[in-house]
Formats: sequence, structure tokens, C-alpha cells
Amino acid sequence: MQRFFNTKTHPLRGLSAVLFVLGCAFAMVASAPAQNILTWHDNNARTGADLREKILTPKNVNPKTFGKLFEIHVDGKVDAEPLYVASVEIPHRGKHNVLYVETENDSAYAFDADTGRLLWRRRLLPAGETPSGNRGCGQIVPIIGITATPVISLHTGPHGTIYIVAMSKNARGRYFQRLYALDIASGQDEFGGPVTVQAVYPGDGAETVFQPKQHEERAGLLLLHGVVYTSWSSHCDINPYNGWVIGYNARTLRQTAVLKLAPNGSEASIWQSGAGPAASPQGNIYLLAANGTFDTKLNRQGFPAHSDFGNAFLKISTRNGRLAVADYFAMHNVTEENRTDQDLGSGGALVLPAMRNAAGKLLRLAVGAGKDQNIYLVNRENMGKFNPHANLIYQEIHHGLGGREFAAPAYFDGRLYYGAVGDSIREFRFKNARLIAKPASKTAMRFVYPGATPSISANGNRDAIVWAAENGYPAVLYAFDAHNLAHELYSSNQAPRGRDHFGNGNKFITPLIAHGKVYVGTTRGVGVFGLLRHAAARP
Repeated sequence: MQRFFNTKTHPLRGLSAVLFVLGCAFAMVASAPAQNILTWHDNNARTGADLREKILTPKNVNPKTFGKLFEIHVDGKVDAEPLYVASVEIPHRGKHNVLYVETENDSAYAFDADTGRLLWRRRLLPAGETPSGNRGCGQIVPIIGITATPVISLHTGPHGTIYIVAMSKNARGRYFQRLYALDIASGQDEFGGPVTVQAVYPGDGAETVFQPKQHEERAGLLLLHGVVYTSWSSHCDINPYNGWVIGYNARTLRQTAVLKLAPNGSEASIWQSGAGPAASPQGNIYLLAANGTFDTKLNRQGFPAHSDFGNAFLKISTRNGRLAVADYFAMHNVTEENRTDQDLGSGGALVLPAMRNAAGKLLRLAVGAGKDQNIYLVNRENMGKFNPHANLIYQEIHHGLGGREFAAPAYFDGRLYYGAVGDSIREFRFKNARLIAKPASKTAMRFVYPGATPSISANGNRDAIVWAAENGYPAVLYAFDAHNLAHELYSSNQAPRGRDHFGNGNKFITPLIAHGKVYVGTTRGVGVFGLLRHAAARP
């Protein structure tokens, strides 16, 4: 705002001028169009970049003018990324910008995103059931209910629908996984839901019949061409289990397609540290399978002879409503990486925008990284498959990361951002459709386990900020200049007397940015950050 007002020459001087400017800024906040965030990491490509943020800028995100506004308290851990829909007409309550929050206690909430006021709550537990215990695994504790980030469709149901997977058990020790479809305005069930997740798949490997007690839905849900896709991981590596992708019609909840990633083997689950499977405009799904059976004997088409794809970067076709592996990449030492638990499945995939190489050829790429610290770029038209002698891949940055990747990257304006375990967030830049191996910038601080999944806010290609949450006690929200990560704009630890502390960290949580606010899940709720109303009045 300084370019419009000079307190030395304008009739409104000193503090009065500053207050007038701040009032104008908040008028802009109130009138600015809001952004809907309907899926994990902003979009199906999973870029993590919201390019419609006109309120938060590198100039106003600092400890004097930006900080914690309030906390939203709920009944359990918030492992799913919150989602946001603007101007929802709530029955008998008028229009609200709505924040959707889910907990491991099997509760789904709708809050006014600007005030934290509760609008509705649903407990997704049939009578006589409780959330699951931790199933003897320390990865999600102490209970398991709603873990995966839901997905929202604004085009199904009378007002729009949020799709949620919830785990529960009954008094007899039977476990259930259910897919719910809730009206975003009221929280009421739609389309005859919920439906119990059940599936069978041919083969002679582990778990030919889906066993709900063996699984958790960790990766975010994907909505693609009218189908809601769920993808399944295990509790630690407690066998028997397999990686499943199961699709449901968004308007009927009828099961449409099933795929097992190692139908004649075992394991190969889908973790991705909470990242949802990515999808391309061509309708293909991209994901990173965890350790499990991989057939190094190939058929004539170069695919595993028994269709077992453990520890592979997968392209899954959805053509004609069916799921099938259309292409893949597996590293030359895939067997050794499986044996030593150095698999790809700890990270998430990202579909990059089309780029032109030095010869002007248009390339469609995707990127992923896992525990071996390498960054793998694949050509989506020819991913490289498996060769026992070399990685026949578009580009590989060997040890491009300073730690194992238990998160997912973000992409903005020719830049790729990664935050591995015990490492800085690194900014890599593309040139002629190839990634420059040396980072262009890094954050000064390093992120403890599980590292960080960055999120980006920007107004087109301007005012870009990289946001990241640190898993700690307390959790810390950071903001960095997207063009130079060494320039830290804000940290929730910077404000005096713990003003901006917002609760303890939750390991895979990803910041959500919408309409001038940042939302961060914790073990007890959501911290809400934005521009401080009284900051300019301080001496």
C-alpha cells in the first residue's frame, strides 16, 4: 500500500494514515474473491500451488502484521488436510466460507473459515462401533478413524458433496472401512451412503479378498472424471496385505473398478505420506508404490511377468472405466531397495505442466522421490520401465535430497520444492525441461522427521510464498520467499510470549492457504493464521 500513500505528504498523517490504509486492506480482504480448495495439495496434479491468493504477500507476511488469529478445537488428531469452499449456503444460517476438518475420532466438521464457528458436525460411526485402535503399529496412534484427506465435488448433490473414508470396529472385533458422501451444506448422507469398502481381485498372492482390518486409507482421495478413487496402505508391514486402488462412482457410490498392485505377490501398498495419487489431464493416475514384490522377469512388452509392481513409479490408465497399469518405472536395483526398505512409496508423485526442451519438443513429465534420496523425473509418454543394468529414465538427480523423502514436493513457475527428513527445503529450477541438479536456494533451517510438504500461495506468478509446517512440540508454521528460500518471511516462533503457538505437530500435515488465511492441522485441532487487525496500532 505504500505506493498509494505517503504519510509525510498525504493529509492523513502518522498513525491515522496507517489505520486508514489498514482499513482499506481489510476491505480488500472482505471483498476479494475466495478460492476453493477441494482436494489434497490444491489440485489433481498435486502441485500444492494456489495461484489465486491476492491478500497474502511477501510484504505483509511478517511477525508484525501476520500471525495466529484463533484455534479451532476438535475431538481428535487432524491427520487429513483441511479443505475450503467459499460461500456455502448453510441451512438456516446463511452463506459462509467453510473449512472442512476431519479427525481420527471419526468426526467430520464444517466451520466458518473466518471465525471458527461450528456450522455442523457428523460422527461417522454406526451404532455400536468405535474408531479402530492402532492395530499394533505406531504409525497412527492412539486410534484410527479418518486419516486420508477427503475430496469435494461441487457438481454432485444439491449443494456439493464431500467424500470421506472412515475406519471403525464393532464390539465383536470386526473392522470396517466405509466411504461416505456428505452434503457440504448440511453434513447429511447422500446417494444412499455410506458404502462398505469390499473388493476381490484374481491372483494367487496375498489377500485376494480385501481385508479392512489390514488397511488404512492414508493417501488422499482422488476425484477424476466422476470417479472417487481410494488407495490403500497397511499398518506398518503387518502381513498379509497388498496395495489396492478402488474406484466408486461419485453420483451413485457404486464400485466401478479395482486394481491390485501385486496380485501374485505381496505388499506394494500406497502410503505416499498422505499425498493423494496425482492425475494428468489425459486421465491417467500416477503414484509411488511402496516396497513389495516386483517381478524382475519381464514379458515381451517389458512389464513384470506376474503383474507385481512393488517399489515402482506407476502410470495407471482409467480408460473405459477400468484400472490398469499402462506404464511404469522401477530402478535397476529395485530388489535390493525392497530388501533394505529404501522404497519409493514414502513420497508422493507430482504431475508437472508440459515443458519444451532445448529443441522445442513438448514434454509431459512427472516427478517423485522416496527413501533413497534420489529425484526421479519420468516422461509420462515413456516412463522407462525396468532394466537390471541401468535406470532408463528421463532424468535422475542422484542424492538430490539431503535426507529420505517422507513428504511430497510443490511446483511453481518453473521451480520444484522438496523438504526431506533432516534437510532444508530445497528449491530446484527447470531449464529446457530438465531439472538443474544444484538447488537454487535452501532454507536456513532443517526440518525434523518427516520433513515437510511445502505449499505455495501466489497471485498468478507474483507474490509467491512457500509455506511449511514443522512437526514439533509445539508445531511451527514457516513462510519463505519462493524466489529465495534463504529469506524467511515468518515463523510462528518469532512472535513474543508464544503469541502464535497453535498446538503440537502432526507429522504429515500440509498447510492450506485460502482467502488470506493459512490453516494448519494439529493433534487437537487447526491453527488459523492471517493478517493481524491491530498490528498497525502498536508503537
